[in-house]
Amino acid sequence: MGKYFGTDGFRGEANVELTPMHAYQVGRYLGWYYGQKHTDGARCQIAIGKDTRRSSYMLEDALSAGLTASGADVYLLHVTPTPSVAYVVRTEGFDAGIMISASHNPFYDNGIKLLNGNGEKMEESVIEAIEAWIDGTPAELPLARRENIGRTTDFSAGRHRYIGHLISLATRSFKNVKVALDCANGSASSIAKNVFDALGATTIVIHAEPNGTNINLGCGSTHIENLIEIVKREHCDIGFAFDGDADRCLAVDENGELVDGDRILYICGKYMKQRGELANNRIVTTIMSNLGLYKALEREGIAYEKTKVGDKYVYEEMQRSGDRLGGEQSGHIIFAKYATTGDGMVTALKLMEVLMETKAPLSRLAGEVTIYPQRLKNVAVRDKAAAETNAAVLAAVKREEAALAGDGRVLLRASGTEPVIRVMVEASSEALCDETVERLVGVLAAEGLTLES
Repeated sequence: MGKYFGTDGFRGEANVELTPMHAYQVGRYLGWYYGQKHTDGARCQIAIGKDTRRSSYMLEDALSAGLTASGADVYLLHVTPTPSVAYVVRTEGFDAGIMISASHNPFYDNGIKLLNGNGEKMEESVIEAIEAWIDGTPAELPLARRENIGRTTDFSAGRHRYIGHLISLATRSFKNVKVALDCANGSASSIAKNVFDALGATTIVIHAEPNGTNINLGCGSTHIENLIEIVKREHCDIGFAFDGDADRCLAVDENGELVDGDRILYICGKYMKQRGELANNRIVTTIMSNLGLYKALEREGIAYEKTKVGDKYVYEEMQRSGDRLGGEQSGHIIFAKYATTGDGMVTALKLMEVLMETKAPLSRLAGEVTIYPQRLKNVAVRDKAAAETNAAVLAAVKREEAALAGDGRVLLRASGTEPVIRVMVEASSEALCDETVERLVGVLAAEGLTLES
């Protein structure tokens, strides 16, 4: 990860870590970079979307100023999901796309996500060049003059095309299906109900009244309890919860039970295999996926790959291997046939397809995966690298894994953003998870690696 950009863009508290000047500089560099690639004299064109945070308007204006000052034309999608920007960039021939969002973070944070002309996360070489420009290398970039100065254009039509694309994915009408939608007071508020209504569902929508400060506030995929309550109270057949920029989706079955990204991967993967649509007969997961998922996939004869945490790494592996399905426990699911990023709406629609085609309730489909109890503890350490390579710690991990005898697992990994080591244990019982985690934390402390030791 770079100085400003992490695995999911440039993110921080608005007007503290991420300021309008940062946004202006990002725009200035991108407008110049893509502009000078147009040797035929054509103008650089970049699409911008945003979520519902109060600061998104400020950052949108700053990005637009930088881009147009460098000679780029800017097309504003307004409030829209991250995957819609990727879709529009890919299908409408834009040079690049920008999404202003901090995903599931609170409203006072914001972020800038960059997408290349294929709708994929921006290449690291370009990110590094932007960071160097922010820090003053090169000192100046040429400003566009006269007729070469760019302009902004309302492009809400692009968002409508994305909605049309989503509706086209459905294989059947959703008539007589009662669906609850938690839009997190974010980007899904502008599209989710429209899509499900158009497909004939009876929809109950909550948290779709954004005011600039209520995005993710006690709602959405990070507060699934709200959706669970609605599904049970209103006797819904299924519920979907999105995050702030709608690139992730979690589900709730008709009994009010959570169906997370691991179970969604299993349900869709098994269905795709039965239809001959699962390329390489394999699913891409991350190291945080539950052991229960892997046991269920093995039972069905489906192979899997594990990547580092982050849908960026999942997509890179899918690109490399040609796999068609991948994702994370958190609900970032990538269907390579339809999207280049995690797409909460596509995930919801593909899960609906399985339900409609199999005529099975979600509880029965999800019940085929036995989720192992999991305990995750963040341990503040003096030196993450030293903690990860300490001989006594590594020996303790090996010892605990041997004791679990294939009926559990241990994972120690350094946080990418905090001075902590994440100690994760999966086992057959909550008590065993707790005991194993505490023993491992004890070894870290005994070795003098924790801040408390």
